[in-house]
Amino acid sequence: MHAITRSGWIEVITGSMFSGKTEELLRRLRRAEIAGQEIAAFKPAVDDRYGEATIGSHNGRQWEARVVDAEGEGLWDVRDELNGEQVVAIDEANFFSTELVDVCEALAADGRRVIVSGTDQTFRGEPFEPLPQLMALAEYVDKLQAICTVCGEPASRNQRLIDGDPAHVDDPTIMVGAAESYEARCRNCHTLLTD
Repeated sequence: MHAITRSGWIEVITGSMFSGKTEELLRRLRRAEIAGQEIAAFKPAVDDRYGEATIGSHNGRQWEARVVDAEGEGLWDVRDELNGEQVVAIDEANFFSTELVDVCEALAADGRRVIVSGTDQTFRGEPFEPLPQLMALAEYVDKLQAICTVCGEPASRNQRLIDGDPAHVDDPTIMVGAAESYEARCRNCHTLLTD
């Protein structure tokens, strides 16, 4: 809680895959834990890459999390399951519906520090809701970059691969995966199949 205004706030950590978003989220949670703050962490049910009830980074760091539905009223479980925690973390926000924006706003209005992480672009290079809305409303936004796997420049895009080739523009937006399905790419090296 901000000491002067006695209000909560929203922090967004975003960027391409492999840019360190979840690692940064975990770093902030460790610091809050050291400060003696009560923490509640949440993740969408669709993401089970690092365990069903675990927020995990690609380098193996983890944090226990509660699993919530990514859409509809189930998202409000984030608020309903709190027992006075001051810090609320939500990982993989890009897998949630835009209802997450209202949930985060309500949590901040309750005086909580809300830390949200997720990628802000689809594999097509388009805005990946609800991250753009959350970025607009947040008090703090950190946009991280990875390294392009093709040229080594800073990467801001997610290159989805199907059998080693770029995904087709008409493929589904959500496909849970890691290094086997995605690469970080810069603007110039990012490609899509269109025919």
